[in-house]
This record gives sequence, C-alpha cells and structure tokens, in this order.
Amino acid sequence: MPHNALATLLPSLHNQRQLCLIGAAVIDIVTEAAALPVRGGDLEVTEKGLHIGGCALNIAIALKRLEIDSLNALPIGKGNWASLISRSLEQNGIASEIRTDKDDNGWCMALVEPDGERTFISVSGVENHWDQDILNGLPLADDALIYLSGYQLASPSGEQLVTWLESLPETVDTFIDFGPRIADVPDDIFQRLLALKPIVSLNRQEAEVLGMGCAETFTRQWYQQYQCPLILRIDSDGALFADANQTGNVSPFRATVVDTIGAGDSHAGGVLAGLASGWELPDAVLLGNAVASFVVSHRGGDCAPDREALSDYLSRY
Repeated sequence: MPHNALATLLPSLHNQRQLCLIGAAVIDIVTEAAALPVRGGDLEVTEKGLHIGGCALNIAIALKRLEIDSLNALPIGKGNWASLISRSLEQNGIASEIRTDKDDNGWCMALVEPDGERTFISVSGVENHWDQDILNGLPLADDALIYLSGYQLASPSGEQLVTWLESLPETVDTFIDFGPRIADVPDDIFQRLLALKPIVSLNRQEAEVLGMGCAETFTRQWYQQYQCPLILRIDSDGALFADANQTGNVSPFRATVVDTIGAGDSHAGGVLAGLASGWELPDAVLLGNAVASFVVSHRGGDCAPDREALSDYLSRY
C-alpha cells in the first residue's frame, strides 16, 4: 500500500475483536549519555525526564490514542512508583484489570546515546508476579488477540504464562514481541510458545540472537520452519513480514530520530490496532511503521500520536 493511501484506511480502525495486553507498567528515568559506562567507571549523564512506560502500557496508550479499546492486564502495586503510574493511567483514560498490594511497580533507567540508541537498566516489580488465579480471572473473549512481551516471558512467571496460553481456546491468537530479553527466554518456553503459532515481532538485533544472517532469507525460512507469522523490523529499511499468504517488505517512513525509546512498542501498537480492526498483515505493519516513525521523532516512549496527529503526519507523504 502506498504511504498516502494509509490515511484513507484510518477511519476503518475499530475493534472487530478484543485486544488483551499482558505486561508491564513501569517508570522510565530517561538520561542522555555520551557513551555506555565501562566496568569500574563513573559515568556522568544528563537527566531528561521521568516517563511512565513499560511495553504493555506504551501499547495501551498507542491504542487509546488510535481509538482502539484494549483489556489491560497491567499489574499496579503499592508504593511511590505505583502511585505515579496510577495517576498517569487516570490521565490517559486507561484502566487496569489488576491491582495488588504485594509490591511496588518496577522501574528502569534508559541511557540514550547521541545516535538515539537506548540501553536499559531494569528493576522488576509486580509486573513480573503472575499466577493462575490472576490470569484465569481476566474476562477474555473466545476470539481475543493477546499481546505478550519477552520481559514477562523471561521472568520467573514465564512458565505460568505459557501454561495459561496453552489452556485457552484455539480461536484465541497471540502476538509476541520478545524484545531485548529474547536471549533470556528458556528454550523450552520458546518452543512451547512457537507451538501455539503466535504472530512474532522481532527487530534486527533480536533476530541476530536467533542466528539471522540475511534478513530476507531468515524471514522466509522462519515461516517455513514454524508456520508462525513473522514481522521483522529492520530500522530505517522498514519491516519484512511473512504469513501463510505472502512474504514481503513494507516500506519505512522518513524520520529524524530523537530517541528510540518505545519505538518497538509503538510499532506493536499500530500493528495490533490494524489486526484488531480486521486489516491484512501488510497493512497493519505499514500502520506500525507510521506510528513508530512518529514516536522516534519525539522524546520518550509515551508519545504515540492520536488519529488527528497521525493523519497530519501521513499528509506529508
């Protein structure tokens, strides 16, 4: 689809199926760093702000601004970080299905280098405490589309999350964005997940962890091996995709990169919005490319565009 045609599809964005987000709401402390620290060193950084983040929350915000409803399973705990997150959720008109007083929410420090690349130092909280009672209590539709992040799958609760997914009806679909924790997901968990035939989204670095050489070859061989739809985000080169119908390359949108925090999450939000609206995978990936391009042009991971801002952005193409 041409870039300028995407704007004509935006009015068709509306839920044709339930979206359920399983994941984290955390605090991001964003800093600018000239380079990453060395062992034993003392790195001076510049604080650029405190943002409410977490992969699932970034996606919930993107979906809300695109006027797509989601069932948000984002554990909110008790403590200073949880209080900040609760206020942010209220301001954004987002509700979470899960409240607990067992611990505070987690936080991370993001080190943003001059080229916009970000490195995280993370501290876990209630977002990685899952059990069957919590999961079984979610009011899930029989045809739901469930989002999961590698941060939760690599946590001690990862096995419980997979066991729960395995118990769901075959009409439920799963979308997995493994993220930078992909190498920490145990192999047996990884194989059980792929047996569920989820839609998988990877960036270039994550695919390299799985042995990628040529991106195009990797994408074709992935579907042949696993029969799972794949989205491979290749930065300024756009995104490759493969599903049962076709394999292709979805072109990128030009962007002046400010920082890349939340870029992958925002891409997932755009793709999920399209899929929940009944769009074909290439069209949903193009929407993901547009949303992510907008986000990397702004600071922080919680800056996804609403429909009006996105329409204005698309009008430049």
